[in-house]
Amino acid sequence: MKLVFAGTPEVAVPALDALIASDRHEVVAVVTRPDAPAGRGRRLVASPVAQRAHEAGIEVLKPARPRDEDFLARLRELAPDCCPVVAYGALLPKEALDIPARGWVNLHFSLLPAWRGAAPVQHAILAGDEMTGASTFRIEEGLDSGPVYGVVTEHVRPTDTSGDLLTRLAFAGAGLLSATMDGIEDGSLEAVPQPADGVTLAPKITVEDAHVDWHTPALRIDRLVRGCTPAPGAWTLFRGERLKLINVRPLPDRAELSPGELSVGKNHVLAGTGSHAVELHWVQPQGKKPMRAADWARGVRIAPGETLGS
Repeated sequence: MKLVFAGTPEVAVPALDALIASDRHEVVAVVTRPDAPAGRGRRLVASPVAQRAHEAGIEVLKPARPRDEDFLARLRELAPDCCPVVAYGALLPKEALDIPARGWVNLHFSLLPAWRGAAPVQHAILAGDEMTGASTFRIEEGLDSGPVYGVVTEHVRPTDTSGDLLTRLAFAGAGLLSATMDGIEDGSLEAVPQPADGVTLAPKITVEDAHVDWHTPALRIDRLVRGCTPAPGAWTLFRGERLKLINVRPLPDRAELSPGELSVGKNHVLAGTGSHAVELHWVQPQGKKPMRAADWARGVRIAPGETLGS
């Protein structure tokens, strides 16, 4: 089939690579978000998908909005059979959805109908799910509600961050998306409507959502830190400034600290929660690089009774 691939971040690149490598399909163009400011100089940088497409000599389309007439006209000229999508980052209007003969097929990083929305991997970790996966489905105008072609499953490991889990799903999902394109082409796959039961939503995690409440249980704080790593990053306050929490570990046998209370040893830093303590492993003070929590504690000279979150 003739394909136009839509995607933007690094997590979409494995799927694009899988389709480029396929001997059954031709990626004639990619659609991606416009160049965005990055780095200290805030210069405009092409998306990871755009950079990979340029390397492969594939045409790149960067519409400011997918409903722009110039973009729609070019898409009609390309006349794709199907448009696979991975984390494109913009809503597709009906005018675009109607162009490819076999529709737009999205690779979504959850087992639909669970975790429809922008942050399925983060919400799976926040909820304590032990199993998740990826699904391919035909895009409709609803939110991730279209019929499903196929799924792959993936265990959520006890120490997984959203970055860890998403990386594994990106590669597993790349194979699923390629196989879905094969099945659509030869007619062996038929999309199945999603069940009405089991729908959960996964809206984008905001910076305020990532603010740690030390009165909540240690297990919940651990999930929040892992679910918000690498972005937007779980954080708390210390002496009025933000402190990012990169890695913590619940300690079920330590319950003597009050919520947010710090206890510093030679090589460890503990913080109290609504249940038992957590050990801080890696933190990032405001305006500084990530560092071991013990090194941070030595540098700021934590006084007895000082707390986080105040």
